[in-house]
Amino acid sequence: MPESISSKTLRSTLAIIMGGGRGTRLFPLTHRRSKPAVPLAGKYRLVDIPISNCINSGLRQIYVLTQFNTESLHRHIGDTYKFDPFSRDFVRILAAQQTPGHDEWYQGTADAVRQNIAYFLERPYQYFLILSGDQLYRMDYREMLKQHLDNGADVTIATTPVNREDARSFGIMHTDDEGRITEFSEKPGQNDELLDKLRMPEALLKSSGMPTDQERFQASMGIYLFNRAVLERCLDNDLKDFGGDIIPRSIKTQNVFSFVFQDYWEDIGTIRSFFEANLGLTQLVPSFNFFDGANPIYSRARFLPASKINNANIEEALVSDGCIISNASIHHSIIGLRSVIENGCQISDSVIMGSDYYDKIQVHPDGSVTRQPLRIGSNTRIHRAIVDKNACIGKDVVIDPGKRVNEDLELCYIRDGVAIIPKGASIPDGTVI
Repeated sequence: MPESISSKTLRSTLAIIMGGGRGTRLFPLTHRRSKPAVPLAGKYRLVDIPISNCINSGLRQIYVLTQFNTESLHRHIGDTYKFDPFSRDFVRILAAQQTPGHDEWYQGTADAVRQNIAYFLERPYQYFLILSGDQLYRMDYREMLKQHLDNGADVTIATTPVNREDARSFGIMHTDDEGRITEFSEKPGQNDELLDKLRMPEALLKSSGMPTDQERFQASMGIYLFNRAVLERCLDNDLKDFGGDIIPRSIKTQNVFSFVFQDYWEDIGTIRSFFEANLGLTQLVPSFNFFDGANPIYSRARFLPASKINNANIEEALVSDGCIISNASIHHSIIGLRSVIENGCQISDSVIMGSDYYDKIQVHPDGSVTRQPLRIGSNTRIHRAIVDKNACIGKDVVIDPGKRVNEDLELCYIRDGVAIIPKGASIPDGTVI
């Protein structure tokens, strides 16, 4: 634990995780679930990342604010995060609701916190850590809290150093030599004159342990730490979002500092970023390490059997629990829970999300019940694809987007050059996509 961060300070800090909006850029993965509920790395959900970071940082009082397609997210959190009933620790859901004072759904991140602030202020929390529910990173929030206290900050914003090209599409902070934020620009785009002014100061590069001969910019990670009274003041208005509204105004009126985070961080906002982040986990030494025993990523315990591999060729892959793989070739892919892959299948550069059960049950009007095994049928070839949960792929199927970028087809969608089989879909034998 960083020096001077007492257990009392940690108990005085409340974590608030934003459950995400409609997630249109992640469609069709968000057609029937919210962004934080999207499966990750074969056996996790995106929301497991910020919750696990909180638990590993000693922050065990957590609210998750939800609104769209919430059922699977609520079920996952309810089944997963259960603390000692005799402690004050919790992970609680605050769903959007109509009240006498508010009859609208959340209008943005700041509005979501504002609508629930009465709950947050019921207990004597002094610090409020606001997090996104759809990012992949590992952070010890105690380090951010320590810097916040050392600086006497009103607000601290986590930033990650990026190069000039990446800075064009991020919210960029400019700081003085001590890390105090003096200016904010939302997506500078092609304005190189503005970017020249937003470069990280050489003194801050040096104090952060970065080479001083490299040009870097501080991109906002959407992670904010507020003092209690400051959060109340900042939300005493009708502004809707933190990033676009609250933060630019607070920089002018409050003591706002940057916390520079230099480890791996990925915002899972598009199909491309989701796809590449997952496949990046199959590398020999991945940028994000799920095998960190000191800081584990928690998820639902399913008590599945070990996966059974029968004469298969598997390279650069993650294979989750409960799978049965027979005489198949799998390369550079994620294989999710309960995946059944039959003889002769070839899977490459793909994310197979797996299934919630081994058989899909169908009840007919006459009351009879039939079961359809969920599997990827024999001699099927899948390349550069995402197969969402509970999909049944027939025999001799070919799924390969080729050079196509964005299309809506009868049985699948193509986004960012990736073919996506929707959740619960059935692909007939011999289909070529």
